Amino acid sequence: MASRLTVEDYEPGVELPPVPGLRFRHLRVPDDYPLMNAVANAARSSEGMHYFTSDDDFANFYAHLSNCDPARDVFVVEIQGEVVGYGRSTWYQLHAGGRIYENICFLHPDWLRRGIGTAMLATNERRLRQTAASHPDAEPKFFQAEASDQSPGRSALLIGAGYEPVRHGYLMVRPDLDDQPDAPLPKGLEIREVRPEHLRAIWEADQEAFRDHWGSGHSSEEDYQAFIHDQTQGDTTLWRIAWAGDQVAGQVRSYINTEENRRFGRRRGWVENISVRRPWRGRGLARALMAASFPLLRARGMTEGALTVDTENPTGALRVYESVGFRAVSGDTTYRKPLL
Repeated sequence: MASRLTVEDYEPGVELPPVPGLRFRHLRVPDDYPLMNAVANAARSSEGMHYFTSDDDFANFYAHLSNCDPARDVFVVEIQGEVVGYGRSTWYQLHAGGRIYENICFLHPDWLRRGIGTAMLATNERRLRQTAASHPDAEPKFFQAEASDQSPGRSALLIGAGYEPVRHGYLMVRPDLDDQPDAPLPKGLEIREVRPEHLRAIWEADQEAFRDHWGSGHSSEEDYQAFIHDQTQGDTTLWRIAWAGDQVAGQVRSYINTEENRRFGRRRGWVENISVRRPWRGRGLARALMAASFPLLRARGMTEGALTVDTENPTGALRVYESVGFRAVSGDTTYRKPLL
C-alpha cells in the first residue's frame, strides 16, 4: 500500500513506494536545515563528489532563494521519523531565451534503489508543471537536473524519466601550487585590495561576464544577498580583482573550505569564480589572475588547487585552465527534457 498522508505531509501527487514509515512532508524552518545538509553531504560523498557544505552556508543559501517558495517548492523525506532526503524545485529565465525548471533531489545513499528517488523526481516535476502554468508565454521550457558521472544510478533514473544529456563539466585539480606560471597582468590593469564598497561592482561584473555562457540566467537581489553573506567564499583577502580605472575587468575569487579539507584529509584551495568581461578577453587576464592566486593559497598552507569548468565554455576556459596546470579528475552531466 502507498504511504498515508498526515496534516503536515506534502502532497506528492504520485504513489509512494511501499517503504515502511516513508513520508513526504513540508519543510520546517530552520530545524530541518542541518538534517538536510547532512543528507546532501552524504549523497555527494557517495557519488565521489568530495564537496562539503557547512550548516551556515546551507542556511545562508536557503535564506536567499530566488524563484522558490520554501512552503510550496521544498519537501522533506522521512522514514520512521528520520530525515533521509529532500527535494526542491526552482526556475530561472535564460539570457538566451526560454526558462529552465530545475529538479533538485538529494537522497541518503542508505535508501537508494527502493523507488524513493523516482517518487521524488516525479513530485518535483508535478510542482514545476504547476509553476510553469503561471508562465503562459510561448518561450521554450525545459526540466533540468544534474548527475555526477560517478553516479550511474542517478543518470539511469533521469534517462528513464525522459531526460537527455545536454552538457558536460569537469572537476579539475592542480596537484601542487609550487611552480608559478609566467602570466603577467595585461598592461593598463591593476589588482586592488577588495573593499566593502567594491562588492556590488564585483558581483555585477561577474554576472555580466557570464551572460553569453551556456545556461546562464537572470539574477536577482536575493542572489546578491547570498553572495555577500557567503561565509566560506567571502574571504576577500583571497580574491584577485583586476581593475581598469573604475571598471572591473576580470576576477578570480578563490576560497578555502576548511571543514571540507578536514573531512577529506587534504589542503585544497578552490581557484574559482573566474570571469573576464568581454572588452578584456583574449589578453591573458584570466591566466594572470589565476597565477596571482596561487601564492595566496600557498601562504595559507594549501598544497593543491581545484576548480570546475563547462567543457564547452565559449571562451576556451578548459584550454586556459590546462595551460596553468589543472587536469580533469571527474565529470558531471546536465540533463534536460522539454516541459510539455
